[in-house]
Amino acid sequence: MNLIRLLLRTSSLHLSLAMLAGILSGGTAAGLIALINTTLNQNQPSKAILFWSFIALCILRLIANFISQILLIQVSQKAILNLRILLSRRILASPLKQLEKIGIHALLAVLVEDIQTISNTIIIIPFLCINIAIVIACLIYLGWLSRLIFLIGISFMFLGIFSYSLPTMKAMSFLKLAREQEDKLFKHFRAITQGTKELKLHRRRRQAFLSEDLHKTALSSRQHNVVGMSIFAAAASWGQILFFVAIGLLLFAIPAINKIHPTILSAYALTIIYLISPLEYIMSTMPNITRAVVALKKVESLGLSLTNSAHEIVDDTLFKSHKWKHLKLENITHSYYHEPEENSFVLGPINLKLHQGEIIFILGGNGSGKSTLAKLITGLYIPETGNIYLDANPINNENIEWYRQQFSVVFSDFYLFDRFLGFDNQNLDFQTQKYLAKLQLDHKVKVKNGVLSTTELSQGQRKRLALLTAYLEDRPIYMFDEWASDQDPVFKEIFYTQLLPELKNRGKTVLVISHDDQYFYLADRIVKLEYGQVKTEHLNIRKEQINVFE
Repeated sequence: MNLIRLLLRTSSLHLSLAMLAGILSGGTAAGLIALINTTLNQNQPSKAILFWSFIALCILRLIANFISQILLIQVSQKAILNLRILLSRRILASPLKQLEKIGIHALLAVLVEDIQTISNTIIIIPFLCINIAIVIACLIYLGWLSRLIFLIGISFMFLGIFSYSLPTMKAMSFLKLAREQEDKLFKHFRAITQGTKELKLHRRRRQAFLSEDLHKTALSSRQHNVVGMSIFAAAASWGQILFFVAIGLLLFAIPAINKIHPTILSAYALTIIYLISPLEYIMSTMPNITRAVVALKKVESLGLSLTNSAHEIVDDTLFKSHKWKHLKLENITHSYYHEPEENSFVLGPINLKLHQGEIIFILGGNGSGKSTLAKLITGLYIPETGNIYLDANPINNENIEWYRQQFSVVFSDFYLFDRFLGFDNQNLDFQTQKYLAKLQLDHKVKVKNGVLSTTELSQGQRKRLALLTAYLEDRPIYMFDEWASDQDPVFKEIFYTQLLPELKNRGKTVLVISHDDQYFYLADRIVKLEYGQVKTEHLNIRKEQINVFE
Protein backbone atom coordinates (compact mmCIF):
# COMPACT_ATOMS: atom_id res chain seq x y z
CA MET A 1 0.00 0.00 0.00
CA ASN A 2 1.31 3.47 -0.85
CA LEU A 3 0.52 4.77 2.63
CA ILE A 4 2.63 2.05 4.26
CA ARG A 5 5.50 2.82 1.88
CA LEU A 6 5.19 6.47 2.83
CA LEU A 7 5.51 5.56 6.52
CA LEU A 8 8.40 3.18 5.83
CA ARG A 9 10.29 5.92 3.99
CA THR A 10 9.74 8.20 6.97
CA SER A 11 11.14 5.88 9.67
CA SER A 12 11.31 2.14 9.10
CA LEU A 13 12.79 1.57 12.58
CA HIS A 14 10.02 3.37 14.48
CA LEU A 15 7.39 1.77 12.27
CA SER A 16 8.82 -1.70 12.90
CA LEU A 17 8.91 -1.11 16.66
CA ALA A 18 5.34 0.17 16.54
CA MET A 19 4.23 -2.90 14.58
CA LEU A 20 5.92 -5.21 17.12
CA ALA A 21 4.20 -3.37 19.97
CA GLY A 22 0.90 -3.65 18.07
CA ILE A 23 1.40 -7.39 17.57
CA LEU A 24 2.11 -7.74 21.29
CA SER A 25 -1.05 -5.75 22.04
CA GLY A 26 -3.07 -8.04 19.77
CA GLY A 27 -1.48 -11.09 21.38
CA THR A 28 -2.43 -9.94 24.85
CA ALA A 29 -6.01 -9.38 23.60
CA ALA A 30 -6.17 -12.98 22.41
CA GLY A 31 -4.59 -14.08 25.69
CA LEU A 32 -7.27 -12.26 27.65
CA ILE A 33 -10.02 -13.98 25.65
CA ALA A 34 -8.39 -17.37 26.24
CA LEU A 35 -8.09 -16.59 29.95
CA ILE A 36 -11.71 -15.48 30.15
CA ASN A 37 -12.84 -18.61 28.32
CA THR A 38 -10.75 -20.82 30.65
CA THR A 39 -12.19 -19.09 33.70
CA LEU A 40 -15.80 -19.43 32.46
CA ASN A 41 -15.37 -23.15 31.86
CA GLN A 42 -13.60 -23.92 35.16
CA ASN A 43 -15.58 -26.33 37.29
CA GLN A 44 -13.66 -25.41 40.40
CA PRO A 45 -13.33 -21.96 41.97
CA SER A 46 -10.96 -19.61 40.22
CA LYS A 47 -7.41 -19.83 41.32
CA ALA A 48 -5.19 -16.93 42.25
CA ILE A 49 -2.91 -17.59 39.30
CA LEU A 50 -5.77 -16.85 36.86
CA PHE A 51 -6.51 -13.59 38.61
CA TRP A 52 -2.91 -12.40 38.56
CA SER A 53 -2.49 -13.57 34.98
CA PHE A 54 -5.53 -11.49 34.06
CA ILE A 55 -4.03 -8.42 35.79
CA ALA A 56 -0.65 -8.94 34.13
CA LEU A 57 -2.19 -9.28 30.65
CA CYS A 58 -4.29 -6.14 31.18
CA ILE A 59 -1.20 -4.12 32.19
CA LEU A 60 0.86 -5.56 29.32
CA ARG A 61 -1.90 -4.75 26.82
CA LEU A 62 -2.17 -1.20 28.17
CA ILE A 63 1.59 -0.59 27.84
CA ALA A 64 1.93 -2.26 24.42
CA ASN A 65 -1.14 -0.44 23.07
CA PHE A 66 0.13 2.92 24.32
CA ILE A 67 3.66 2.44 22.95
CA SER A 68 2.35 1.29 19.58
CA GLN A 69 0.02 4.26 19.24
CA ILE A 70 2.65 6.81 20.33
CA LEU A 71 5.24 5.48 17.89
CA LEU A 72 2.77 5.30 15.00
CA ILE A 73 1.42 8.78 15.73
CA GLN A 74 4.96 10.20 15.67
CA VAL A 75 5.78 8.40 12.41
CA SER A 76 2.50 9.44 10.76
CA GLN A 77 2.84 13.09 11.72
CA LYS A 78 6.45 13.16 10.55
CA ALA A 79 5.34 11.58 7.26
CA ILE A 80 2.74 14.35 6.78
CA LEU A 81 5.34 17.04 7.53
CA ASN A 82 7.87 15.49 5.14
CA LEU A 83 5.26 15.15 2.41
CA ARG A 84 4.23 18.81 2.68
CA ILE A 85 7.81 20.08 2.72
CA LEU A 86 8.92 17.73 -0.06
CA LEU A 87 6.06 18.72 -2.34
CA SER A 88 6.65 22.42 -1.65
CA ARG A 89 10.36 22.04 -2.42
CA ARG A 90 9.60 20.19 -5.65
CA ILE A 91 7.19 22.90 -6.75
CA LEU A 92 9.72 25.66 -6.07
CA ALA A 93 12.48 23.67 -7.81
CA SER A 94 10.43 23.00 -10.92
CA PRO A 95 10.50 24.99 -14.17
CA LEU A 96 8.11 27.92 -14.19
CA LYS A 97 6.67 26.90 -17.56
CA GLN A 98 5.71 23.48 -16.22
CA LEU A 99 4.05 24.98 -13.13
CA GLU A 100 2.06 27.32 -15.39
CA LYS A 101 1.02 24.31 -17.48
CA ILE A 102 -0.16 22.39 -14.39
CA GLY A 103 -2.13 25.41 -13.19
CA ILE A 104 -2.45 27.15 -9.84
CA HIS A 105 -5.81 25.48 -9.15
CA ALA A 106 -4.32 21.98 -9.56
CA LEU A 107 -1.39 22.81 -7.28
CA LEU A 108 -3.74 24.24 -4.64
CA ALA A 109 -5.98 21.17 -4.85
CA VAL A 110 -2.99 18.93 -4.09
CA LEU A 111 -1.53 21.15 -1.36
CA VAL A 112 -4.87 21.69 0.39
CA GLU A 113 -7.29 18.87 -0.46
CA ASP A 114 -5.01 15.87 -1.06
CA ILE A 115 -2.55 16.57 1.73
CA GLN A 116 -5.45 17.04 4.18
CA THR A 117 -7.05 13.77 3.05
CA ILE A 118 -3.77 11.90 3.51
CA SER A 119 -3.26 13.60 6.87
CA ASN A 120 -6.69 12.59 8.15
CA THR A 121 -6.14 8.98 7.08
CA ILE A 122 -2.60 8.61 8.42
CA ILE A 123 -3.89 9.67 11.83
CA ILE A 124 -6.15 6.58 12.00
CA ILE A 125 -3.46 4.16 10.81
CA PRO A 126 -2.15 3.54 14.38
CA PHE A 127 -5.56 2.30 15.48
CA LEU A 128 -5.95 0.34 12.25
CA CYS A 129 -2.65 -1.47 12.81
CA ILE A 130 -3.58 -2.37 16.38
CA ASN A 131 -6.96 -3.74 15.30
CA ILE A 132 -5.31 -5.80 12.55
CA ALA A 133 -2.89 -7.20 15.15
CA ILE A 134 -5.85 -8.14 17.37
CA VAL A 135 -7.57 -9.94 14.49
CA ILE A 136 -4.42 -11.89 13.62
CA ALA A 137 -3.80 -12.88 17.25
CA CYS A 138 -7.42 -14.01 17.69
CA LEU A 139 -7.22 -16.08 14.48
CA ILE A 140 -4.09 -17.80 15.82
CA TYR A 141 -5.98 -18.57 19.04
CA LEU A 142 -8.92 -19.98 17.05
CA GLY A 143 -6.52 -22.19 15.10
CA TRP A 144 -5.06 -23.47 18.34
CA LEU A 145 -8.53 -24.38 19.64
CA SER A 146 -9.60 -26.47 16.62
CA ARG A 147 -7.92 -26.84 13.24
CA LEU A 148 -11.09 -28.08 11.57
CA ILE A 149 -13.22 -25.17 12.66
CA PHE A 150 -10.34 -22.80 11.95
CA LEU A 151 -10.06 -24.01 8.35
CA ILE A 152 -13.80 -23.69 7.88
CA GLY A 153 -13.74 -20.24 9.44
CA ILE A 154 -10.75 -19.07 7.35
CA SER A 155 -12.44 -20.28 4.16
CA PHE A 156 -15.57 -18.39 5.14
CA MET A 157 -13.49 -15.32 5.96
CA PHE A 158 -11.72 -15.35 2.58
CA LEU A 159 -15.11 -15.62 0.92
CA GLY A 160 -16.22 -12.56 2.87
CA ILE A 161 -13.04 -10.64 2.00
CA PHE A 162 -13.43 -11.49 -1.68
CA SER A 163 -17.09 -10.47 -1.72
CA TYR A 164 -16.13 -7.23 0.08
CA SER A 165 -13.19 -6.42 -2.21
CA LEU A 166 -15.04 -6.59 -5.52
CA PRO A 167 -17.48 -3.74 -4.82
CA THR A 168 -14.77 -1.65 -3.10
CA MET A 169 -12.71 -1.71 -6.30
CA LYS A 170 -15.70 -0.27 -8.13
CA ALA A 171 -16.17 2.27 -5.36
CA MET A 172 -12.55 3.36 -5.75
CA SER A 173 -13.13 4.19 -9.41
CA PHE A 174 -15.98 6.53 -8.43
CA LEU A 175 -13.81 8.20 -5.79
CA LYS A 176 -11.14 8.76 -8.46
CA LEU A 177 -13.73 10.47 -10.64
CA ALA A 178 -14.78 12.61 -7.68
CA ARG A 179 -11.15 13.59 -7.11
CA GLU A 180 -10.80 14.68 -10.73
CA GLN A 181 -13.66 17.09 -10.19
CA GLU A 182 -11.80 18.64 -7.25
CA ASP A 183 -9.29 20.28 -9.61
CA LYS A 184 -12.17 21.91 -11.49
CA LEU A 185 -13.77 23.01 -8.22
CA PHE A 186 -10.57 24.72 -7.09
CA LYS A 187 -10.43 26.46 -10.45
CA HIS A 188 -13.96 27.77 -9.88
CA PHE A 189 -13.11 28.78 -6.30
CA ARG A 190 -10.19 30.76 -7.68
CA ALA A 191 -12.59 32.44 -10.10
CA ILE A 192 -14.80 33.43 -7.15
CA THR A 193 -11.95 35.00 -5.18
CA GLN A 194 -10.21 36.72 -8.09
CA GLY A 195 -13.23 37.52 -10.24
CA THR A 196 -15.59 38.81 -7.53
CA LYS A 197 -15.82 42.31 -9.01
CA GLU A 198 -16.62 41.05 -12.50
CA LEU A 199 -19.23 38.62 -11.18
CA LYS A 200 -20.88 41.29 -9.05
CA LEU A 201 -21.13 43.70 -11.97
CA HIS A 202 -22.73 41.20 -14.37
CA ARG A 203 -25.76 39.37 -12.98
CA ARG A 204 -26.23 37.02 -15.92
CA ARG A 205 -22.55 36.11 -15.92
CA ARG A 206 -22.76 35.43 -12.16
CA GLN A 207 -25.85 33.26 -12.54
CA ALA A 208 -24.33 31.35 -15.46
CA PHE A 209 -21.12 30.80 -13.49
CA LEU A 210 -22.99 29.52 -10.44
CA SER A 211 -25.35 27.24 -12.33
CA GLU A 212 -23.29 26.07 -15.31
CA ASP A 213 -19.77 25.94 -13.86
CA LEU A 214 -19.70 25.79 -10.06
CA HIS A 215 -22.96 23.93 -9.38
CA LYS A 216 -22.46 21.48 -12.23
CA THR A 217 -18.94 20.56 -11.11
CA ALA A 218 -19.89 20.38 -7.42
CA LEU A 219 -22.91 18.23 -8.28
CA SER A 220 -20.76 15.86 -10.33
CA SER A 221 -18.28 15.55 -7.46
CA ARG A 222 -21.12 14.89 -5.02
CA GLN A 223 -22.69 12.22 -7.22
CA HIS A 224 -19.42 10.33 -7.64
CA ASN A 225 -18.76 10.54 -3.89
CA VAL A 226 -22.30 9.40 -3.04
CA VAL A 227 -22.10 6.37 -5.34
CA GLY A 228 -18.63 5.41 -4.11
CA MET A 229 -19.47 5.81 -0.43
CA SER A 230 -22.81 3.99 -0.90
CA ILE A 231 -20.98 0.99 -2.36
CA PHE A 232 -18.68 1.03 0.66
CA ALA A 233 -21.70 1.21 2.98
CA ALA A 234 -23.36 -1.76 1.26
CA ALA A 235 -20.13 -3.77 1.40
CA ALA A 236 -19.68 -2.91 5.09
CA SER A 237 -23.26 -3.98 5.88
CA TRP A 238 -22.64 -7.27 4.06
CA GLY A 239 -19.43 -7.74 6.03
CA GLN A 240 -21.18 -7.13 9.34
CA ILE A 241 -23.89 -9.69 8.71
CA LEU A 242 -21.24 -12.26 7.79
CA PHE A 243 -20.08 -12.28 11.42
CA PHE A 244 -23.46 -13.47 12.62
CA VAL A 245 -23.74 -15.94 9.76
CA ALA A 246 -20.41 -17.37 10.95
CA ILE A 247 -21.70 -17.64 14.53
CA GLY A 248 -24.89 -19.29 13.26
CA LEU A 249 -22.87 -21.87 11.33
CA LEU A 250 -20.72 -22.44 14.38
CA LEU A 251 -23.66 -22.98 16.72
CA PHE A 252 -26.08 -24.89 14.49
CA ALA A 253 -24.51 -26.26 11.29
CA ILE A 254 -21.06 -27.49 12.34
CA PRO A 255 -22.19 -29.41 15.49
CA ALA A 256 -24.73 -31.28 13.33
CA ILE A 257 -21.93 -32.43 11.00
CA ASN A 258 -19.16 -33.05 13.52
CA LYS A 259 -19.41 -33.31 17.29
CA ILE A 260 -17.51 -30.48 18.96
CA HIS A 261 -16.94 -29.95 22.65
CA PRO A 262 -19.13 -27.17 24.07
CA THR A 263 -16.05 -25.51 25.59
CA ILE A 264 -14.54 -25.02 22.13
CA LEU A 265 -17.85 -23.78 20.75
CA SER A 266 -18.21 -21.19 23.50
CA ALA A 267 -14.60 -20.09 23.03
CA TYR A 268 -15.18 -19.67 19.29
CA ALA A 269 -18.42 -17.77 19.82
CA LEU A 270 -16.81 -15.48 22.41
CA THR A 271 -13.79 -14.81 20.16
CA ILE A 272 -15.88 -14.10 17.07
CA ILE A 273 -18.10 -11.72 19.02
CA TYR A 274 -14.95 -9.97 20.28
CA LEU A 275 -13.63 -9.79 16.70
CA ILE A 276 -16.73 -7.92 15.49
CA SER A 277 -15.51 -4.59 16.90
CA PRO A 278 -11.97 -4.55 15.40
CA LEU A 279 -13.20 -5.95 12.07
CA GLU A 280 -15.95 -3.32 11.86
CA TYR A 281 -13.33 -0.64 12.58
CA ILE A 282 -11.12 -2.00 9.81
CA MET A 283 -14.02 -1.98 7.33
CA SER A 284 -15.12 1.49 8.39
CA THR A 285 -11.65 2.87 7.59
CA MET A 286 -11.61 1.41 4.07
CA PRO A 287 -13.37 4.42 2.44
CA ASN A 288 -10.92 6.84 4.08
CA ILE A 289 -7.95 4.70 3.11
CA THR A 290 -9.22 4.46 -0.46
CA ARG A 291 -9.61 8.24 -0.67
CA ALA A 292 -6.12 8.66 0.77
CA VAL A 293 -4.67 6.22 -1.78
CA VAL A 294 -6.34 8.19 -4.58
CA ALA A 295 -5.00 11.45 -3.12
CA LEU A 296 -1.50 10.02 -2.69
CA LYS A 297 -1.46 8.81 -6.28
CA LYS A 298 -2.43 12.31 -7.36
CA VAL A 299 0.36 13.80 -5.24
CA GLU A 300 2.89 11.26 -6.49
CA SER A 301 1.93 11.77 -10.12
CA LEU A 302 2.35 15.51 -9.70
CA GLY A 303 5.57 15.05 -7.76
CA LEU A 304 7.05 12.72 -10.36
CA SER A 305 6.22 15.08 -13.21
CA LEU A 306 7.81 17.89 -11.28
CA THR A 307 10.89 15.88 -10.37
CA ASN A 308 11.57 14.79 -13.94
CA SER A 309 12.26 18.35 -15.00
CA ALA A 310 13.51 19.78 -11.72
CA HIS A 311 17.28 20.32 -11.84
CA GLU A 312 18.56 22.58 -9.10
CA ILE A 313 22.28 22.25 -8.50
CA VAL A 314 23.48 24.93 -6.13
CA ASP A 315 27.11 25.77 -5.39
CA ASP A 316 27.30 28.27 -2.54
CA THR A 317 30.61 29.60 -3.80
CA LEU A 318 28.82 30.97 -6.88
CA PHE A 319 26.80 33.41 -4.78
CA LYS A 320 29.76 35.70 -4.22
CA SER A 321 29.60 39.04 -6.00
CA HIS A 322 30.27 38.75 -9.71
CA LYS A 323 31.72 41.61 -11.71
CA TRP A 324 30.26 41.22 -15.15
CA LYS A 325 30.51 43.25 -18.36
CA HIS A 326 27.85 41.94 -20.70
CA LEU A 327 24.95 39.50 -20.95
CA LYS A 328 24.48 37.86 -24.33
CA LEU A 329 21.40 36.12 -25.74
CA GLU A 330 22.38 34.06 -28.75
CA ASN A 331 19.63 32.69 -31.02
CA ILE A 332 17.30 31.85 -28.13
CA THR A 333 13.74 30.74 -28.88
CA HIS A 334 10.68 29.84 -26.88
CA SER A 335 7.32 28.59 -28.15
CA TYR A 336 3.75 28.35 -26.90
CA TYR A 337 1.25 25.91 -28.30
CA HIS A 338 -2.25 27.36 -28.71
CA GLU A 339 -4.58 24.37 -28.68
CA PRO A 340 -7.71 26.13 -30.02
CA GLU A 341 -5.81 27.55 -33.00
CA GLU A 342 -3.64 24.40 -33.32
CA ASN A 343 -0.53 26.47 -33.91
CA SER A 344 2.42 27.76 -31.93
CA PHE A 345 3.64 31.26 -31.09
CA VAL A 346 7.41 31.35 -31.31
CA LEU A 347 9.50 34.00 -29.64
CA GLY A 348 12.79 34.37 -31.43
CA PRO A 349 15.36 33.71 -32.46
CA ILE A 350 16.49 36.57 -30.22
CA ASN A 351 20.00 37.99 -30.35
CA LEU A 352 20.74 40.68 -27.77
CA LYS A 353 23.77 41.89 -25.88
CA LEU A 354 23.18 43.80 -22.64
CA HIS A 355 25.98 45.79 -21.03
CA GLN A 356 26.62 46.79 -17.46
CA GLY A 357 25.22 50.19 -16.50
CA GLU A 358 22.66 50.44 -19.32
CA ILE A 359 19.01 51.47 -19.21
CA ILE A 360 17.14 49.47 -21.82
CA PHE A 361 13.46 49.89 -22.64
CA ILE A 362 11.61 46.89 -24.10
CA LEU A 363 8.56 47.80 -26.19
CA GLY A 364 5.88 45.89 -28.03
CA GLY A 365 2.16 45.37 -28.31
CA ASN A 366 0.12 42.81 -26.44
CA GLY A 367 1.24 39.31 -27.36
CA SER A 368 4.52 40.46 -28.83
CA GLY A 369 6.51 38.40 -26.30
CA LYS A 370 7.77 41.07 -23.87
CA SER A 371 6.97 39.17 -20.66
CA THR A 372 8.24 35.92 -22.15
CA LEU A 373 11.50 37.61 -23.06
CA ALA A 374 11.74 38.91 -19.49
CA LYS A 375 11.36 35.37 -18.12
CA LEU A 376 13.99 34.08 -20.53
CA ILE A 377 16.47 36.82 -19.65
CA THR A 378 16.01 36.21 -15.90
CA GLY A 379 16.36 32.43 -16.22
CA LEU A 380 12.79 31.61 -15.23
CA TYR A 381 12.24 30.06 -18.67
CA ILE A 382 14.85 27.80 -20.21
CA PRO A 383 15.42 28.57 -23.92
CA GLU A 384 14.30 25.77 -26.20
CA THR A 385 17.16 26.59 -28.54
CA GLY A 386 20.09 28.95 -28.33
CA ASN A 387 22.26 29.96 -25.40
CA ILE A 388 22.63 32.66 -22.76
CA TYR A 389 26.10 33.84 -21.76
CA LEU A 390 27.10 35.98 -18.81
CA ASP A 391 30.43 37.25 -20.09
CA ALA A 392 32.00 34.02 -21.37
CA ASN A 393 30.07 31.75 -19.00
CA PRO A 394 27.29 29.70 -20.65
CA ILE A 395 24.20 29.37 -18.48
CA ASN A 396 23.17 25.76 -17.91
CA ASN A 397 21.58 23.51 -15.28
CA GLU A 398 24.69 23.70 -13.10
CA ASN A 399 24.68 27.47 -12.70
CA ILE A 400 21.09 28.52 -13.51
CA GLU A 401 20.31 29.05 -9.80
CA TRP A 402 23.34 31.30 -9.42
CA TYR A 403 22.40 33.14 -12.62
CA ARG A 404 18.91 33.95 -11.32
CA GLN A 405 20.46 35.58 -8.24
CA GLN A 406 21.86 38.32 -10.47
CA PHE A 407 18.36 39.78 -11.02
CA SER A 408 15.95 41.87 -8.98
CA VAL A 409 12.60 41.85 -10.73
CA VAL A 410 9.18 43.40 -10.20
CA PHE A 411 6.76 41.56 -12.49
CA SER A 412 3.40 42.93 -13.52
CA ASP A 413 1.77 40.08 -11.56
CA PHE A 414 4.16 40.41 -8.63
CA TYR A 415 3.63 38.88 -5.17
CA LEU A 416 4.29 41.03 -2.12
CA PHE A 417 5.57 39.33 1.03
CA ASP A 418 4.68 40.97 4.33
CA ARG A 419 8.22 40.59 5.69
CA PHE A 420 11.69 40.73 4.22
CA LEU A 421 12.75 37.11 3.84
CA GLY A 422 16.34 36.11 3.19
CA PHE A 423 17.99 39.33 4.40
CA ASP A 424 20.69 39.24 7.08
CA ASN A 425 21.51 42.91 7.18
CA GLN A 426 21.59 44.19 10.76
CA ASN A 427 20.61 47.68 9.59
CA LEU A 428 17.66 46.35 7.58
CA ASP A 429 15.02 48.38 9.45
CA PHE A 430 17.00 51.59 9.08
CA GLN A 431 17.57 51.09 5.34
CA THR A 432 13.95 50.09 4.82
CA GLN A 433 12.67 53.17 6.62
CA LYS A 434 14.94 55.34 4.47
CA TYR A 435 13.57 53.79 1.27
CA LEU A 436 10.00 54.08 2.56
CA ALA A 437 10.53 57.84 2.88
CA LYS A 438 12.06 57.98 -0.59
CA LEU A 439 9.07 56.11 -2.04
CA GLN A 440 6.66 58.36 -0.08
CA LEU A 441 5.27 55.47 1.96
CA ASP A 442 6.71 56.27 5.41
CA HIS A 443 3.42 57.82 6.50
CA LYS A 444 1.52 54.57 5.78
CA VAL A 445 3.98 51.74 6.39
CA LYS A 446 6.38 51.08 9.26
CA VAL A 447 8.91 48.28 9.59
CA LYS A 448 10.03 46.45 12.71
CA ASN A 449 12.43 43.50 12.71
CA GLY A 450 11.96 43.17 8.98
CA VAL A 451 8.16 42.96 9.22
CA LEU A 452 5.97 45.48 7.40
CA SER A 453 3.15 46.96 9.44
CA THR A 454 0.71 46.55 6.52
CA THR A 455 0.50 45.57 2.87
CA GLU A 456 -3.18 46.58 2.54
CA LEU A 457 -2.48 49.43 0.14
CA SER A 458 -3.41 50.52 -3.35
CA GLN A 459 -1.87 48.60 -6.24
CA GLY A 460 0.51 51.47 -7.02
CA GLN A 461 1.68 51.65 -3.41
CA ARG A 462 2.10 47.86 -3.26
CA LYS A 463 4.32 48.11 -6.35
CA ARG A 464 6.42 50.67 -4.52
CA LEU A 465 6.89 48.16 -1.69
CA ALA A 466 7.92 45.57 -4.27
CA LEU A 467 10.40 48.11 -5.65
CA LEU A 468 11.69 48.64 -2.11
CA THR A 469 12.40 44.91 -1.82
CA ALA A 470 14.29 45.05 -5.11
CA TYR A 471 16.36 47.98 -3.81
CA LEU A 472 17.30 46.00 -0.68
CA GLU A 473 18.34 43.00 -2.77
CA ASP A 474 20.98 45.16 -4.49
CA ARG A 475 21.44 42.83 -7.46
CA PRO A 476 23.50 43.68 -10.59
CA ILE A 477 20.52 43.66 -12.98
CA TYR A 478 17.06 45.17 -12.42
CA MET A 479 13.96 44.46 -14.45
CA PHE A 480 10.61 46.24 -14.20
CA ASP A 481 7.61 44.84 -16.07
CA GLU A 482 5.08 47.65 -16.58
CA TRP A 483 5.98 48.91 -13.11
CA ALA A 484 4.85 52.50 -13.69
CA SER A 485 1.43 51.58 -15.12
CA ASP A 486 -0.27 51.86 -11.70
CA GLN A 487 1.54 54.99 -10.51
CA ASP A 488 0.19 58.52 -10.40
CA PRO A 489 1.81 61.06 -12.78
CA VAL A 490 3.96 62.58 -10.03
CA PHE A 491 5.54 59.34 -8.91
CA LYS A 492 5.78 58.06 -12.47
CA GLU A 493 7.96 61.11 -13.14
CA ILE A 494 10.06 60.31 -10.05
CA PHE A 495 10.49 56.68 -11.14
CA TYR A 496 11.74 57.48 -14.64
CA THR A 497 13.76 60.65 -14.03
CA GLN A 498 15.19 59.93 -10.56
CA LEU A 499 15.07 56.27 -9.58
CA LEU A 500 16.19 54.73 -12.87
CA PRO A 501 19.16 57.13 -13.37
CA GLU A 502 20.15 56.53 -9.76
CA LEU A 503 20.29 52.76 -10.36
CA LYS A 504 22.35 53.36 -13.49
CA ASN A 505 24.79 55.57 -11.57
CA ARG A 506 25.26 52.69 -9.13
CA GLY A 507 26.43 50.52 -12.01
CA LYS A 508 23.16 48.59 -12.36
CA THR A 509 21.74 47.41 -15.63
CA VAL A 510 18.05 48.32 -15.82
CA LEU A 511 15.54 46.66 -18.16
CA VAL A 512 12.16 48.37 -18.34
CA ILE A 513 9.08 47.02 -20.11
CA SER A 514 7.03 50.13 -20.68
CA HIS A 515 4.55 51.97 -22.88
CA ASP A 516 5.38 55.41 -21.44
CA ASP A 517 6.85 56.83 -24.64
CA GLN A 518 7.40 60.30 -23.15
CA TYR A 519 10.29 58.82 -21.15
CA PHE A 520 11.94 56.80 -23.91
CA TYR A 521 14.66 59.45 -24.31
CA LEU A 522 16.07 58.31 -20.94
CA ALA A 523 17.01 54.92 -22.38
CA ASP A 524 20.46 54.03 -23.65
CA ARG A 525 18.77 51.57 -25.97
CA ILE A 526 15.24 50.69 -27.02
CA VAL A 527 14.34 47.16 -28.12
CA LYS A 528 11.04 46.75 -29.93
CA LEU A 529 9.32 43.38 -30.34
CA GLU A 530 6.75 42.48 -32.98
CA TYR A 531 5.22 39.00 -33.13
CA GLY A 532 8.10 37.49 -31.19
CA GLN A 533 10.86 39.12 -33.25
CA VAL A 534 13.20 42.00 -32.46
CA LYS A 535 12.20 44.39 -35.23
CA THR A 536 14.09 47.51 -34.26
CA GLU A 537 16.84 48.44 -31.83
CA HIS A 538 17.57 52.14 -31.28
CA LEU A 539 20.48 53.78 -29.53
CA ASN A 540 20.76 57.17 -27.78
CA ILE A 541 17.21 58.41 -28.39
CA ARG A 542 16.76 62.15 -27.99
CA LYS A 543 13.66 63.58 -26.36
CA GLU A 544 12.41 65.12 -29.62
CA GLN A 545 12.57 61.70 -31.36
CA ILE A 546 10.14 59.85 -29.17
CA ASN A 547 7.31 60.26 -31.68
CA VAL A 548 8.87 57.57 -33.90
CA PHE A 549 7.57 54.97 -31.42
CA GLU A 550 4.03 56.20 -31.22
